[in-house]
Amino acid sequence: MVILDMEAVDRYDAAAQLAQRMYRQGRIRDVDAFLEQVNAREHQMATGLPGGIGVPHARSQYVTETSIGVGITRYGHSIDFGASDGPATVILLIATPAGAFSEHLEVLATLARSLFRPAFRDSLRRAGDAEVIAELINSSLVFFEH
Repeated sequence: MVILDMEAVDRYDAAAQLAQRMYRQGRIRDVDAFLEQVNAREHQMATGLPGGIGVPHARSQYVTETSIGVGITRYGHSIDFGASDGPATVILLIATPAGAFSEHLEVLATLARSLFRPAFRDSLRRAGDAEVIAELINSSLVFFEH
């Protein structure tokens, strides 16, 4: 569930593109309803992290299993996720089932720790290969098992 060379009009479009990938993989039952929840979360608080990262996320009854979609923007393209240091070039859409409250927080915290490391962010941006990006994300969550 990786989009390389992502071009999105705004943060909502970026989340929609990634949610569509999740839907096609059977991870989300209703894209529009899920995106309403993601967008409501964005309106409450910006999900931009320092270093050019956007982390839209939601717990939702429309999510079948915890999933992470990754978008790496096309060179020279970025998307405003409200971070104080500027727009994002790496977007991670995190979707967790409604009842998975502690799992949701654990995934967010674990990813945030990795994403605060410049070397990890650079590895994601430079990977240029969906499988490598998926492996980087998965390896950052290695200790985290259901």
